Amino acid sequence: MPARDRAPLGAPIWIDLSSADTAKAIEFYGALFGWEAFVGPPEYGGYVTFSKDGARIAGMMQNPAGSGFPDGWGTFFAVSDTGATVAAVEDNGGRVIVEPMTVDVQGTMAVFLDSTGTMFSTWQPGDNSGFQLAREHGAPAWHELITRDYAAALSFYTTVFGWEVAVQGDTDDFRYSMNVVDGHEESGMMDGSRFLPEGVPASWAVYFGSDDVDATVALALEHGGSVVDEPEDTPYGRLATLADPTGATFKLLGVRPEQG
Repeated sequence: MPARDRAPLGAPIWIDLSSADTAKAIEFYGALFGWEAFVGPPEYGGYVTFSKDGARIAGMMQNPAGSGFPDGWGTFFAVSDTGATVAAVEDNGGRVIVEPMTVDVQGTMAVFLDSTGTMFSTWQPGDNSGFQLAREHGAPAWHELITRDYAAALSFYTTVFGWEVAVQGDTDDFRYSMNVVDGHEESGMMDGSRFLPEGVPASWAVYFGSDDVDATVALALEHGGSVVDEPEDTPYGRLATLADPTGATFKLLGVRPEQG
């Protein structure tokens, strides 16, 4: 079981879902991945923490009616000094959407737009060190930005987070880089200028591991989800894109037992 104690700085550390129907989401992800949900007290806004086999996986908050934002998954990156990150973001063309907020002893969060207008969040861990499982069935397996402005986005994240970048491809047909920490691939960035549909914003996509992508897709359909991209084999594994019952999209990545 790929457990982890703490995310490297600049790497994804947490994910959470903004959902218009948190009860329906609890039911859906519980059925799909076997997640258990803990609903926090009112002073935490009823924030939901999902776990799998006793390990933290993800969070969820209510997306209030009239927010102007669709339901969706968001990615948080690990930082050691939120104030310094705010300065770095603003110095490199980004801006703050939600000012740094300390959550009791758990940690400090902030929400930003990068220099291309894509939303991301940061988490300075306290007692909550982020998700505790990765790259197994029902756990975060990959994190990827698909952007129309690849060069600007890559420059922004490399500067703000000090990423070490490994280029996987640099042609018009496939332009992709990964953030690598101590030889370990943490997240990726793809040039989507040739295929992102008009009106679809750039975003950080969350992948969940699946030991049988086709079976997971079928289960999602049984519980009110829908298919955005049908399962397909790729050099990186079998992939699919789904939407949950309220329209929040996520991806599946096939993981083999021996990978865990």
